[in-house]
Amino acid sequence: MEKGKGKVVAGVVDLESSLLQIVQEQHQKALLDRDRVDAAKRAALRSATHVSELLVDAVNTDVRESFLNEKRIELEVQALQNTIMLYKKQTNQWFAASHSLNSVLKEIGDFENWMMVMDYDCRSINAALQNIYRHSE
Repeated sequence: MEKGKGKVVAGVVDLESSLLQIVQEQHQKALLDRDRVDAAKRAALRSATHVSELLVDAVNTDVRESFLNEKRIELEVQALQNTIMLYKKQTNQWFAASHSLNSVLKEIGDFENWMMVMDYDCRSINAALQNIYRHSE
């Protein structure tokens, strides 16, 4: 029976070594799978980071462009306000000059009227004097 026992022991040892080999292979496979999964995670993280950076750059570019447009608009508004102030000043000057011209024209009209009244008065006085002179002769 010792002969059969030796075969059994050898069979147990072979089975044990086979199981041990299977466990080691499975362990190595699990390590390789874990390394591949970790590498895939790192690659996905790098890709996500890259996409995030591209999105942030795109948004920042639009924000920067909007900010520059806002500054340009503010400068244009300031220039337009300055131009409006100049036009307002010119308009006020033209209004004052027009008012002065109207006053002068009114004065001229008043002077002309005064001259006509004076002419009429002088003619009336002259006519009266001529009547007096004629009646005194």
